Amino acid sequence: MVSTQRAQATIALDRVSVQFDGRPVLRDVTVELSAPTIAVIGANGSGKSTFARLLNGLVAPSSGTVSVHGRDSMRDRAAVRRQVGFVFTNPDAQILMPTPAEDLALSLRGRSPFDTAALVRATLEAHGLGDHADVPASSLSGGQKQMLALASVLITEPALIVADEPTTLLDLRNARRIGDLLLAQQAQVVVVTHDLELAARCATAVLFDDGRVSATGEPAIVIDAYRRACA
Repeated sequence: MVSTQRAQATIALDRVSVQFDGRPVLRDVTVELSAPTIAVIGANGSGKSTFARLLNGLVAPSSGTVSVHGRDSMRDRAAVRRQVGFVFTNPDAQILMPTPAEDLALSLRGRSPFDTAALVRATLEAHGLGDHADVPASSLSGGQKQMLALASVLITEPALIVADEPTTLLDLRNARRIGDLLLAQQAQVVVVTHDLELAARCATAVLFDDGRVSATGEPAIVIDAYRRACA
C-alpha cells in the first residue's frame, strides 16, 4: 500500500534556470512531478545532475523557484535537507567514517546511544552488511559500498530519496540490487540514470536535453523519445 505521504508528495520547478560561471546549465525548466518513482534520463551534460542537486539545495537556481514537498528549496533549505536523502554516484564521496557501523551511526547523531546501536545493527543486517560492521569501509566491494551509502540515507527515513546515477559503477547483479531497493521504498524516489531498464521500471520519466525538459510521462514513451533523439 502506498503511504499518504508518498501519494501526496510533489516536486515542482517554476521557470528555473541555472548558470555556472555564466554558462547556462538549466534553461527555464517548469515541471511538476508527483509520481512515487521518477526516472531522470538524458545525455551527459543535459542537466540531469544539476536538476537532482536542486532538490536538496546543493545547487541554487539562478532564477525561478524549486518546491520540494511544499517547501522552497532556498528559503527552507535546512528543512528540505532534513527531508531529502541524496545518494551520490561514487559511494566513496559519501562514506565518511572508518567503518560501516560508524558511518551509519553518524547519520543518527543526536539519538540515544542505545537506540543508535540497535538501529545500526538492524540496518546492517537488513542490507547484507551485518558481518562487515567493524571492518574498514575502504575494504568493502563496490556493491557493498553503494549499499552502505544508500543505507546511510535510508536509516534517516527521508521523505524523498534522490539518487544520482547510483548504479553506474556497479556490475549487473549489484546494479539490480540497488535498483530493487530504491524502487521498493515508501519515500518518493528520483533516480538519475543511464540504465534504461531501471528507468522503465519507474512510474514516470523525465527527459532532459540541452538543459531543458523535452519530455515527461510514461517511461516507455519517454525512453523511446530519447532513443530516437540519439539515433
